[in-house]
Amino acid sequence: MDSSTQSRENPETDSTEQQTPNPVSQPPFATASLSLSSLPATLPSHFFLHPKISSLFSSQSPSKVKVPTQASSLSNLSLSSTSPSPSPPPSKFSFKSTFANNPLQSPLSLGPRRPLDPSNGAAIRRASIVWFRNDLRVHDNECLNTANNESVSVLPVYCFDPRDYGKSSSGFDKTGPYRATFLIESVSDLRKNLQARGSDLVVRIGKPESVLVELAKAIGADAIYAHREVSHDEVKAEEKIESAMKEEGVEVKYFWGSTLFHVDDLPFKLEDMPSNYGGFKEKVKGLEIRRTIEALDQIKGMPSRGDVETGDIPSLTDLGLNPTATMPQDGRQSVSATMAGGENEALQRLKKFAAECRAQPYKGSKDGSHDSIYGANFSCKISPWLAMGCISPRFMFDELKKTVNRTISATSKKNDGGSGSPDTQMNWLMFELLWRDFFRFITKKYSGAKVGSAAAPATACTGALA
Repeated sequence: MDSSTQSRENPETDSTEQQTPNPVSQPPFATASLSLSSLPATLPSHFFLHPKISSLFSSQSPSKVKVPTQASSLSNLSLSSTSPSPSPPPSKFSFKSTFANNPLQSPLSLGPRRPLDPSNGAAIRRASIVWFRNDLRVHDNECLNTANNESVSVLPVYCFDPRDYGKSSSGFDKTGPYRATFLIESVSDLRKNLQARGSDLVVRIGKPESVLVELAKAIGADAIYAHREVSHDEVKAEEKIESAMKEEGVEVKYFWGSTLFHVDDLPFKLEDMPSNYGGFKEKVKGLEIRRTIEALDQIKGMPSRGDVETGDIPSLTDLGLNPTATMPQDGRQSVSATMAGGENEALQRLKKFAAECRAQPYKGSKDGSHDSIYGANFSCKISPWLAMGCISPRFMFDELKKTVNRTISATSKKNDGGSGSPDTQMNWLMFELLWRDFFRFITKKYSGAKVGSAAAPATACTGALA
């Protein structure tokens, strides 16, 4: 391009050059040399606008400095300032780059990394919070496992929400002393299980939407991981937390882990779920149950930033409850003494129940009627641990199915086939867990429905909606 053409296309540059006859007196411009990979990528223009980088170009003397960066794969990155030649405009940068084989695809960023895109599986978060709710376990816990895999450090948290205690509008305890004792024991057991894996549990008394925001600020959390719940108050709490975290730029990732069937695997949308158990049972017939998730042997360490104290597990008095109600009276053993909360106790109960299944022969008829799995009073007695999430229904079903398969296999050989097929033996447990799934899904359906929306009343689920 000749000088006349250049003058027509860049009149401002031409005018500037006429007003500055001595270009050597202009400040030096920079030449950048970058060695990364052979990929056809370039540094974005905003890279030079960052205050840490722009300060590198203000020096009047030749210098050579390394650019600070978060990308650990960068190598041989340097900037050097030289005196410009008279020909190019002083406001232009002369930039050269070479790349080595390295999968660096995204633009270089010097700010804090907050990967808000859940689909970006390769993103590694600096610090994450795992908010435990009704999932007080380390086995089959997708929320905990995912946070551990995606984060450099993990902060497990449990909140005793004051709104769950005190008196209801009817004058009854929202949470009675026996249930509260069971919960306290379950939280204490969870802390021990986390400590055995190199972590710990932060315990607070307070509203989750306030406690979690405070902790997120303290440790610089990038995300919060939690399991979704189904009741109206729990759903409202989730909405408050999402709103509060959005203002802080913290992502909230929810998971589903409280039912036998996963909500995403249902053959219908939740709002289209049948409102009666019979219709629900027919819809999910033959639906595959997801595999359980193994417990982690080791959990990422807790964040060092913020120096967060783990806190003490509250007593009944701290929660506003009378501890004397759970003490033995008239020489009789209290109920709480025979039902200790926690994941370890749940696993022991399941193991004992499975042993009873193996020890007792199957007594069902050939047509499959009067199916039952044996236990005290013909019940597994594991419902309290399922309710607290000390054990998942999938894990329970898998373990008992293994036991029943072995038992029925041996029984069938002795009885020349008999009537005890594995499917028949599992009918009772499957029936009970399906009812539990129905109640939770139908509660979720109506707890998420807008006020005033026309929805058919659920059949046989008054207790779930109460």
